[in-house]
This record gives sequence, C-alpha cells and structure tokens, in this order.
Amino acid sequence: MKILMTGDEAIARGAYEAGVAFASAYPGTPSTEILENVSTYKEIVSEWAPNEKVALEAAAGASIGGARSLACMKHVGVNVAADPLFTFSYTGVRGGMVLISADEPGMHSSQNEQDNRWYAVSAKLPMLEPSDSQECIDMLRTAYDVSEEFDTPVLMRITTRIAHSKSIVSLSDRKNVPIKEYVKEVQKYVAVPAIASKRRRVVETRMGDLKDYSEKTPLNRIEQGGKIGVIASGMCYNYAKEVFGDSATYLKLGFSHPLPDNLLHEFYKLVDTVYIIEENDPYLQQWVERLGYKCVGKPTIPPYGEMTPDVLRKALGQQELNVVTYDDSLVVPRPPVLCAGCPHRGFFYELAKKKDTVIAGDIGCYSLGFAEPFNGMDYIVCMGAAFSSGHGTQQALVAAGKDTRVVGVMGDSTFFHMGINGLIEVLYNNSKTICVVLDNRTTGMTGHQEHPGTGHDIRREPTHEINIEATVKALGAKNVAVVDPNNIKEVRNALNDAYSKDEPYVIITRWPCVLKPMNEADYVEFGKDLFKNKYHVNEEACIGCKACIRAGCPANSMDAVKNKMVIDKLACVGCSVCSQICPKSAIVISEVDR
Repeated sequence: MKILMTGDEAIARGAYEAGVAFASAYPGTPSTEILENVSTYKEIVSEWAPNEKVALEAAAGASIGGARSLACMKHVGVNVAADPLFTFSYTGVRGGMVLISADEPGMHSSQNEQDNRWYAVSAKLPMLEPSDSQECIDMLRTAYDVSEEFDTPVLMRITTRIAHSKSIVSLSDRKNVPIKEYVKEVQKYVAVPAIASKRRRVVETRMGDLKDYSEKTPLNRIEQGGKIGVIASGMCYNYAKEVFGDSATYLKLGFSHPLPDNLLHEFYKLVDTVYIIEENDPYLQQWVERLGYKCVGKPTIPPYGEMTPDVLRKALGQQELNVVTYDDSLVVPRPPVLCAGCPHRGFFYELAKKKDTVIAGDIGCYSLGFAEPFNGMDYIVCMGAAFSSGHGTQQALVAAGKDTRVVGVMGDSTFFHMGINGLIEVLYNNSKTICVVLDNRTTGMTGHQEHPGTGHDIRREPTHEINIEATVKALGAKNVAVVDPNNIKEVRNALNDAYSKDEPYVIITRWPCVLKPMNEADYVEFGKDLFKNKYHVNEEACIGCKACIRAGCPANSMDAVKNKMVIDKLACVGCSVCSQICPKSAIVISEVDR
C-alpha cells in the first residue's frame, strides 16, 4: 500500500512497524506531530511528558524494562534532555531506543538554529539522517536494529523540511518484537563512577564497531555520475539533486555518525571538485578537511538558514530560475498577533500601563506580547526561564538600590515544563519577583496539546489534573491571585496588589484558548455560553478615539471613511476586552450567537 505522508507521520509509522511499545515526547515544532500520530496506534503506549528530559528518561526506563522505545523533541529540547542522554549512552539499552531530534534551519518557530549533529559526536551515539518520508520509515526500523545490535541509544536527526514535507511511502506490517525479560544488571545500569568508568571503555569499543558499520551500510552510498562531487545528508541531498542533477557524483550519507572514512577516500578518486551541501555548521566539511581533502563548503555555502535550491544557486553563482518578481515595498507587513479573543490580551493590556517595570518573557504564543501595542516583554532567555531569569534581574536591581519591579510571564504548559523550578527559586530566596502563569488550558503554540494541568492525556481521555493554584500554594506561596484575564478590573487589582508587596507574588490568569478542543469540563468551569457572545459598535456613540485599537485585537479595525471602529463578527468571540476599554460605552454585546 502506498500513501502520502509527512516525515513526522512516517516516523510514527516507522515506530509502529519497528515494534515500538512505548513513546514519550514534549510538543515542539517541528517534532510535535510525531507523537500525535504515534498515539493513533493502539499497540504503542504514548504519553506527553512535562518536558523533554522526563520524556527521554521515561523512554530510557522503558528500554531498560525491555521494550523498544521512542523519545521525540525539537532541537532545543535535546538541550533539556542532555543529562540523561549522555549517561544512557554509557549504560546502553535492553530494548532498542531512538531519540528523534527535529532541527530547524531557518528558525521558523525557534529561538536558535543549533546543529544537533554535534550531540551524536559529544554523546558518542550513532546518528541517522533520512532524506524523505520513505527513509524516515526505513531508517527508523534500521535504527532499532542498530540500537540492539550495538547496545546503544540512536539519534535520528531530521529537519523542518523533512518533518513537514510529504512524499510517497510504502507501508509494511508491524514487526512482532516481544518485550525482553527484565534482568537486574547493576554493573551495566547503575551509573556510579566505579561502574560508569568501565562502561566508558565499552563506549569506545562500540564506536569502533559502529565505524566499521558505517563503511558497510547501504545507508551510506556513492551515486556515480560526472566529475563534480557532492557530499550531503538529509534534506540537503534533495536540494543538491535539484541543483546539480544527474551530472554530479554524490556521496549520500544516511548514517552520518560515525562517518565512513574509507568510503570518502573512494569517492574522491571519482571526482575533481567537491561541494559539501549542509545546513548550519560545517560538520561534514570539518570531517573532509581533517582527512586532507579540499572542498567547496562554508563560507561559500551560507552558514545559516535553509540550503534550498534557490539559495544554493545564488551561493554557487548559477543562473537562478525564472520567478515572478514584484515590488516588495508595496507589501503591507503582517506580523503575527495574538488571536481574536486570546485570553492573554487583557493581561498584557493592563501590564503595559505599569511603569518602572522589567518584564521577563518565555516561550509560547504569549511571546507575541513583546510587540506592539503591548511592548510587554524585555527579554526571553529560553523555555521555563521567565521566573528564574526574572529573579536574577530583580536581585540585581535590588542590589543597585532600584525600586523597579520585575514581572515574569509564562504559560501553563511552560510552568509544568520547567517554570515550576524557577518559582521554587523565587520562593526559596524570598524574591520580589511577580510571577504570572497565563493558563489558557492547553499547550497553545504547538497546536493545542494536553499537559499535566488540563486533566486529559494525549488521546484526550480524562486523567489526573494537577491544579496550578494548589501546586503554587503547596510550594509555600502566600500571595496567590487567580483572575479572569478578560476582566480588566480583576487583572488591574491583582497587579496593583502584587506591586504593593515586597515579597513573592503569583498571579494565575485562567481562561481557555478559543482554538483548543473544548470538553464538557470547560463549559462547566467557564459557562455554557463560552465563546458564543458577539460584540458590535454603536456608531452613534463611537467617537473614533481608537482606544479600543490599543487592545491589538485582529477582529477590530477602523472605517477610514466614517472614522468609526468596526468589529468583524466572524472573528469576534466575545471576550469583551475592547468593550471594557471603550470610554464611551460604544461597544456593546450583540444578541448571543447560538
């Protein structure tokens, strides 16, 4: 059977066909859809973890328990998971275990462009890089065989274009892989120095064996053509094929760590000039140059961004294809904004009024609060850092004798991911930092996945809900306010109370994201008319002052002819923030839309 699949869907299928029994992940573009699709296979226990470290630890534990397991995350997530990753490389596996790292050249939805191929080098792991959806399936099946044959976790590195591009795949049946019997092996799995030092030597022997495998595996191959040579892996192989066509000889690397030195020597005998096409760091280029060969790589090939065919043609001085041109000065910029009815809007509107304030932001859709009209963030470090980095800034300001207050802002999923540790830092050190959890009842930015605070698991089935307010109080927070962020007065009062106290203060704004899948509990908690109300403008009362526009809602605009505000009734979800802002009470509720 042949069907179209994205790379993420194909990896999920590959896990199914390979006999995987357990999979865990934390959502993050471009890896999110992997576990979402894995969860559709009833044979695999699939779980959202609170963060990537926990996901990898759970997958490692499942492997030690004898099951084939999978952990999936975006590139920056591997930073979070690095601690167990390096140690698990030492202990080895029982059931095969694969870690998917979804890198993002071009930073479409990420805060950096790091190259996670170096994790394979540093952690001494075999690495595979598929070039299309079929290879995602085939290589994942191979990865589990490699994992168990060589007693090692395996890193599979994909990029955004692999994750989200579709190609034709052929499906196979699931491989019946029994869960291995658990046997206590202290001298293998207890990572204390006396044992780990012995396992370190095992790792070096394993790397030598994997080096031999790299030379023989069909995942690395020479495709002979002309005297121009091209070395590439992953999606860059496809980009190179489009630019150089069949006139070049290719060294196609699917098993990219350890790299095959002997195969490289053979390749160079066939070609005159060699181009290395890779995204981000000169990983392959350094290997080639270390072995004494000349090549055309970086900086001729750009060191950042995606190496799409148009980029390569321009970098290599080739004639670019005919494309439609236009005057880009006539294009009106359309930066991303908070959605109509976003529950974060009321909070940022009120926070923007606060003077002498530093705002520490975090990773999520609320990151858009940094932009106009709110200007609601001074910096973002990384996921879960708002409270801890905010605390550091607050302590620095206190030491300088400043009265400036610091407000740390993060979402509910981010709070469970790593923010809870930052709150502990604030409470333990009695910081003046004001900590705000924007609880929109979902993991919003990555597509509305469940998390420990939603009360539902990955299959949307009811499970234990961890209450944020109860958790915060259990940690010892004395000052805790839970507010409806659509109620401007409630938000204002909570902020004023927080600013009046020179001690830790936690504000929890709670209202569901309008885009998330609603369940009965949402309607019980937030009312049966949730998102059913609509607002319109009384033109006679509207004076065109544009005060409501400062809420930054995309449902609101100005009629330039009438100089009156207009509400798009198809976009309005009745949050009422603009109505509360209007000084003339010109924005009124319409008949409830049933």
